[in-house]
Amino acid sequence: MTMTDSAVVQQQAGRRNGVIFVLLTLVAAADGLFFQQPLGINMFLFAMAVTAGVLFSASKPLAVRSAVALAAIAFLASLPLLETPSLPGALFAAFGIAVAALARSRLMPQRLTAFPSVLFRFALAAPMRLVRDWHKLRADRASHHQAARILPKLVGWLVPGLLTLVFLTLFSLANPLIEQVLSNIDFAAILHFLNPWRLAFWLVAAAAVWALLRPRLKRRRRRASRTKAGGEAFDGNLFGQAAVFRSLLIFNVLFAVQTSLDLVYLWGGAELPDGMTHAEYAHRGAYPLIVTALLAGAFVLVAMRSNGPGEASPVIRGLVHAWIGQNILLCTSSILRLDLYVEAYSLTELRLAAGIWMGLVAVGLALILLRILMRRSNEWLIAMNLTVLAATLYICAFIDFPALVARFNVEHSRELTGEGMPLDLEYVYSLGPAAVPALDIYIAALPRGAYETTGALSVRTRLEADALASASNWRSWSFSAHRLQHYLSEHKNIARPAEGAKNDRQEF
Repeated sequence: MTMTDSAVVQQQAGRRNGVIFVLLTLVAAADGLFFQQPLGINMFLFAMAVTAGVLFSASKPLAVRSAVALAAIAFLASLPLLETPSLPGALFAAFGIAVAALARSRLMPQRLTAFPSVLFRFALAAPMRLVRDWHKLRADRASHHQAARILPKLVGWLVPGLLTLVFLTLFSLANPLIEQVLSNIDFAAILHFLNPWRLAFWLVAAAAVWALLRPRLKRRRRRASRTKAGGEAFDGNLFGQAAVFRSLLIFNVLFAVQTSLDLVYLWGGAELPDGMTHAEYAHRGAYPLIVTALLAGAFVLVAMRSNGPGEASPVIRGLVHAWIGQNILLCTSSILRLDLYVEAYSLTELRLAAGIWMGLVAVGLALILLRILMRRSNEWLIAMNLTVLAATLYICAFIDFPALVARFNVEHSRELTGEGMPLDLEYVYSLGPAAVPALDIYIAALPRGAYETTGALSVRTRLEADALASASNWRSWSFSAHRLQHYLSEHKNIARPAEGAKNDRQEF
């Protein structure tokens, strides 16, 4: 080995040791921030720490402008975690860090429309990245030589270590001073620190961080070649021009019948058959119709694939356009169904999420229509759908949905409006401390001496206690929690309003 080769090996070993040091530091940070701790500002702090580790562990030093730009992307993506800890916020933070890691490793594609494919390949390779690199390290000849030198030294410490434990045990039995010193050692704390769940947490954290420190993309597999005759047979029998034409003709008729029924009973308000309410009619169709729209979108993509039957037939293209329009109406009808059901049975977080999902499906269908009219690729379609989805999730990450749901249910409860469903106090409690301001509105609006007051005050007391308990740990801080604490400090005692002022509402 020449002097140059030796210098290169030493440089590579130095970089590897630096990355391992960053990995161990981030795993230690994850342990201190997350293990058996509530979620809050610790998520944002860890995201920023991982971003710094990703940028500082680059194999080649980054330009200051590039490092600042990547750090800014990760910061903006992690901002929702400052508002409140949430799954969308965590996903966006991971997305921002992944962008920084891919850009730092020069794995970003030249075309933005190809980015979803790169991100998908990175996600597929990430879970096993640490395991594969560990096996690769063990397979390296240099590492074998190093292990051959270290292993005998470890074995050499085995006998002295065991005998030392034996002697200490005997001395503690014979000498009370040694026994007192050993008794002061908190072995329970040591065992608690090294419990299996903590070790598993370390491994998961290490695997996640390592995938970002050393990102790789899953290799593309070559598709198995098909014979031309087999491909033509498949096209002609299953998704040929005749099959697609017949399918679209039948589907348009079926969807027209469904849309007509919705126009009559939902939009027109016609009277339903005996024994069926509008709420029941709405509930039974809200979710199945969304599945129907998704299947319809998938069929359209197959029918309008490159060099498919839809490319050559104006009739099929017309039927596809009509069918997509009907599916968009179907999604709109599903949203109306959900609105009627919420009006009858109150709002929940799942129903609110379903409404957002229905809107996304309608937008996705509209994008499919644009893709056909503009003759764009499926890659463009996927990129546009992911952009819409990402923008929606980013906005949703800043919204306090529990507070929103609680406020809606209070303002539309039977106690305040005289119609609809009574307020479900147990569900309000399940929404967490964010429901306290809405609950105060409810309590203030109740007439003096109402029997609902006792239950509402009990739920409020429990929620306030939960909020104060979570505020004792700095890791759980967030802007939404801070605003709630400020509100609670200003509304410590809920006084019963006078009869004439029962409709006054407190603002949050």
